[in-house]
Amino acid sequence: MHTTPVLIVGGSLVGLSAALFLAWRGVPVTLVEKHSGSSPHPRAMGFTERTLEYFRAVGIGDQVPQWDPNAKLRRARIDSLSGEPLSETPWTPGRIQEEKGHLSPVRGAGIPQDKLEPILRKAARERGADLRLGVELLSFLQDAAGVTAEVRDRLTSQAYKIRACYLIAADGADSPIREKLSIPRQGVGYLRTLRSVLFYCPAADEALRHGIQQFEIEQPGFKAFVTTYGDGRWVLMFGDDQERTDDELRTAVLRALGRAMPFEIITTGRWDMAGRIAKRYRDGRVFLVGDAAHQLPPTRGGFGANTGIDDAYNLAWKLQRVIEGVSTPALLDTYSPERQPIGWLRHQQTFARPDYTRWVGDILKGEQLYGDAAMELGQLYRSDAILGAGPELPPAAHPDVWAGQPGTRAPHVWVEFGGQQVSTLDLFTREFVLLTTEPRWCASAHRIGGVRAYCVGRDVVFPTAEPFTQKFGVLPGGATLIRPDGVVCWRAEGMAAEPTSALRAAMHQAAAWPA
Repeated sequence: MHTTPVLIVGGSLVGLSAALFLAWRGVPVTLVEKHSGSSPHPRAMGFTERTLEYFRAVGIGDQVPQWDPNAKLRRARIDSLSGEPLSETPWTPGRIQEEKGHLSPVRGAGIPQDKLEPILRKAARERGADLRLGVELLSFLQDAAGVTAEVRDRLTSQAYKIRACYLIAADGADSPIREKLSIPRQGVGYLRTLRSVLFYCPAADEALRHGIQQFEIEQPGFKAFVTTYGDGRWVLMFGDDQERTDDELRTAVLRALGRAMPFEIITTGRWDMAGRIAKRYRDGRVFLVGDAAHQLPPTRGGFGANTGIDDAYNLAWKLQRVIEGVSTPALLDTYSPERQPIGWLRHQQTFARPDYTRWVGDILKGEQLYGDAAMELGQLYRSDAILGAGPELPPAAHPDVWAGQPGTRAPHVWVEFGGQQVSTLDLFTREFVLLTTEPRWCASAHRIGGVRAYCVGRDVVFPTAEPFTQKFGVLPGGATLIRPDGVVCWRAEGMAAEPTSALRAAMHQAAAWPA
């Protein structure tokens, strides 16, 4: 029997990200994936600033090409790719697309899933992850001490067992693991089944001259959606579940192109448009991530794969600390309370927007819509590990509004640290960090241990135009505590009468320290 602290079932984007994040944190991890490689039909394409911040943290940020800073994700109605745009449809009606360059050290990325996955595989293996492709899960059984899984190598038909302390289910929207655990889902449910054709046509890239990347084709008797993967590949999505012959596919592609030009059909696809969110993301020693936890259709907000990668980053540091024994298993109890509401929020935001209201009607009429910056960088966590995120707070807001609010991602500021210019986020990747201008807080951190303290003005120098107190919402003499995932978990607005007691109490709750 093979043994491993963590077993991941599913080796697509989210499973590979989880393996990478755990391996980077020094956690031995084994991943099994029934397929031998990536799907020939890329799915995800757009990745948010937050996802790129995670990749930056684990050392692969420079391998993922980022968006042009002047590029905007735009969608338009058009009669064909050879024609002129008829009108544009905004992602968030009533809102001007926000400038987010000052909010993050990185930009989002446009890279096809089948090109990102090899980067993740290579990086995970280099950091020690055991990736077993072509190996499928047959069954699993969990007990009080761990999970025993039976798997089979599909090439040799050899079956064997893997014993793990914890199991991460990244096995897709149909998730046999979730189904065996009888975890129910909620949401708009199944809406329709759609088909697509992937084709190669570099000449069609001329349609990108307007700066538009997504096109709604509208012709008499023919409607479809077309978008590009940026490498000469295009996907044409039909609004039905009709199986088409090769000739019919070629005719449809030519109608979308608008004029004769050379192209090659690569493959076809079929997928369900649905909205289903698991009511809980954990059952004992099993954790749901990605589509196993939240099934969402493609969106301009990147609410699918990015949400799953968020899951993996949230879970990885918690598993590390519990496996290493520096935190109690109570820390893992915070995974579902923090992540499940985010999945539900993204479900509501998806189906309340024009792209999908035509399929669900007015059931979400009146739902408050949040801008891109709020949804990507300003979502709020609430759990027992967050001190000061009350029920009166909204589920998301612009990061500038939060200003270091516990439960939100720490603000990005370019600071001087160790003789270099770095982002504040670069400081919050490995351990709990205390930021303060008050030496007495730093002394308290050294006294209790388990938290790294940086004295602002001495260890970390903020620019005059962006002072620490303003960006992190504290008074002179205050302090803020940031988790290893870059989330603020506690702050003291001013100097406490007993700083050591206050910080120790905060760490016991935020880090689930043993009593």
